[in-house]
Amino acid sequence: MSQSYFRCQAVQAENVTVLEGGTAQISCRLQNYDGSIVVIQNPRRQTLFFNGTRALKDDRFQMVLFTPRLVRITLSNVSVWDEGGYFCQLYTDDTHHQVATLTVIVPPDVPTVEVKTEAVEGGEVELVCLSPRSKPPATLRWMRNRREVPGETSQQDYGKTYSVSNTIRIPVERRDNGAPISCEAAHPALGTQKKVRHYRLDVHFAPTVRIIPPPGILREGDSLTLTCAITGNPLPRNVQWSRVNDTLPDRAETAGPTLTMARLSQAHNGTYLCQAHNNYGRAADHYTLLVYENVSVVANVSVTPSMVPPTTSLTSVGAAKDSKDPEAVVETHSTVPYAVTGGILAFLVFTIICVLIVTIWCSVRQKGSYLTHEASGLDEHGEVQEAFLNGSDSREGKKEYLL
Repeated sequence: MSQSYFRCQAVQAENVTVLEGGTAQISCRLQNYDGSIVVIQNPRRQTLFFNGTRALKDDRFQMVLFTPRLVRITLSNVSVWDEGGYFCQLYTDDTHHQVATLTVIVPPDVPTVEVKTEAVEGGEVELVCLSPRSKPPATLRWMRNRREVPGETSQQDYGKTYSVSNTIRIPVERRDNGAPISCEAAHPALGTQKKVRHYRLDVHFAPTVRIIPPPGILREGDSLTLTCAITGNPLPRNVQWSRVNDTLPDRAETAGPTLTMARLSQAHNGTYLCQAHNNYGRAADHYTLLVYENVSVVANVSVTPSMVPPTTSLTSVGAAKDSKDPEAVVETHSTVPYAVTGGILAFLVFTIICVLIVTIWCSVRQKGSYLTHEASGLDEHGEVQEAFLNGSDSREGKKEYLL
């Protein structure tokens, strides 16, 4: 029994796992080797080495070690077609062999993104994430804003490798154009790392048009530049400028989204249109041009020195607005209406002050006269009292006294 067991353990082989493109080491361990023949064969049972001598013309196989205890060969640039069982055989009285299984892992490349349905505003886009080759099959998932987007996964077996795909269908709007989304591929050969394909949504939508107006008021002789701000996907290439119910002025120059006119006149007045279109729609915006006359009005007023207060200067300049043009500046060289109004108010104030002074003076004078008569009556009343006490003539007592 021990002899049978010894013979079964005369040769041992070790399984090997290697990444595609790497180098595999296939080892055969010997026990009590007595110089017998050692043969190493590939999975197709072709002899690679016979007692250390190359038997198959494949330079990828190299004998790196041959000792009574260990025989080792290497296989470089491994492919999935090299996968299988390698035989370590020891020819003694009984043939002993062990099989070293070579497993080849194929990590996925960075997945690709395919657009199955074109993304149009208000519609739905269909995207496919594809990992065409891996072993074992890669795991794919879609991510958007750090959240997984559920999809449908499918795989196809190509014998030694697998093709895996993940399909999603999501609604899109204009605001989604350029939004980032990614597909991640996970695989045992990558460990915790992932192969990621980044993609930005390409949403098609009709254009929008907006004319950027110039600041301020335009007058004759000024220059005008109108810029047409356009959005759209795809961005419209052709921009059309026109004037409603008329042709563009001779001096008008267009360069894509820009319209320029030099030395404006009132003949340029009108409504100008900017139009653009792509395969998904058309848009336009208008601008109404109103050119004002260059008019400066001077008002000359005759003024006499008596009409102007000392603080008013005859050369002062005031700004007024023309009734025809609310922005036109009118120069004037007199402020007479304000001076006349000031003189009238001053005269009224002076008159009121004089009336108050006279009224107060008359009131004071009348009160003083009354107080004087009252004092005189008191003196006479005292004399009557004195005569009564002294026993004066009764005839004198008949005198009337006015109190």
